[in-house]
Amino acid sequence: MPEPQNVDSPISNLEYDFVSVLETKAKGLKAYETYIQDAQAAGSAPCVELFQKLKQADTAQIQEIRQHLMQVMQNGKM
Repeated sequence: MPEPQNVDSPISNLEYDFVSVLETKAKGLKAYETYIQDAQAAGSAPCVELFQKLKQADTAQIQEIRQHLMQVMQNGKM
């Protein structure tokens, strides 16, 4: 849960939320590389495909989140 917004804060709660989600998603993308390698080492093509699919979905979500963050930073809201 984010800190309460300080009136003098240079970043809004909404900006903070989007930045936090981006950080979490970025860490997840990095982790998927390990998971894909593990699935490959185990010889599990279905698991490789699933992890690749999940990675692609997160990549698309990151792009959408970045667009929202840019709008919030420019306009203060969506």
